[in-house]
Amino acid sequence: MHQGYISIGSNIDKDKHIPASLDALKNHFGTLTISSIYESEAVGFIGDTFYNLIVGFKSTLAVKDAAKTLRQIELENGRSRNSQKFSSRTLDLDLILYDDLVINDGRLQIPRDEIERYAFVLEPLAEIAPDLKHPISQQSYASIWLNYDKSKLSQKRITPNWIR
Repeated sequence: MHQGYISIGSNIDKDKHIPASLDALKNHFGTLTISSIYESEAVGFIGDTFYNLIVGFKSTLAVKDAAKTLRQIELENGRSRNSQKFSSRTLDLDLILYDDLVINDGRLQIPRDEIERYAFVLEPLAEIAPDLKHPISQQSYASIWLNYDKSKLSQKRITPNWIR
């Protein structure tokens, strides 16, 4: 059984697409470990704020099949196949970790470099997997978050209406 982690983000109809993605992920993978939801400013472009979170899951799928499953869920939630990296989106599901694999194969990069670059990925990952170690640096995510430069942090933990 493999352990994976997914970064989830949305800034278009996010109160619709985030819950829909969680339902789809439960249908595909079963029990999920779900972080808090963080609201953050768009990075790299001007746009509405994002909801971001991290989900942990277990699967027997090969890593590329797990990534294909996420892509299909994105498409089912209105994601365009040719959307740009820094743009608004209905749903963004990135497989950021899969066991301790290190892969850099075209579109599939694990661990994703966003883990250490963006607080909206690192903080929720450190929340649900604080003792897990980065497969390259071997530092725990709690330690990486502790040492992260928070001087320009522009996110906050929120509780959307659909959670209550």
